[in-house]
Amino acid sequence: MDKQDSMSDLDATILSEDLRRTIGIFVRAVRSDANTPKTAQSETLGHLERGGAMNIATLAQLRKVKHQTMRLILAQLEEAGLVQRGANPADRRSQLFALSNAGREELARERSARASRIEKMIRTELSHEERDLLRASIRLLARMSAALDS
Repeated sequence: MDKQDSMSDLDATILSEDLRRTIGIFVRAVRSDANTPKTAQSETLGHLERGGAMNIATLAQLRKVKHQTMRLILAQLEEAGLVQRGANPADRRSQLFALSNAGREELARERSARASRIEKMIRTELSHEERDLLRASIRLLARMSAALDS
């Protein structure tokens, strides 16, 4: 490895840590400003939206929590009307939980609140040139995300 390779490796390491930290700070700041903090409930709703109906064991595994913890979270979500329970056609001993219409609306409301805050920042904080840079950065992040999925 020549000096140029080691410099680019060091640059990639520093850049990756800066990106991880900055995205984390940005996401937490937007969630806080929009009053949509990440919670066990919001994370569970997100899993149900992305993956469809699931049983308690699958959700617990996805969230890396104990079965009993997931049972409590789902009970709270069910009581709030954000999920609905149904039979599992593949296993009569287990039940599936799915997003209710109210759960979908809640996720949409939270996303809309966050998007609104981001839009306001783009309008007030960024020049036209910076908006172009942001567009290019979004394309790069999308490409990096796609590489992780493949």
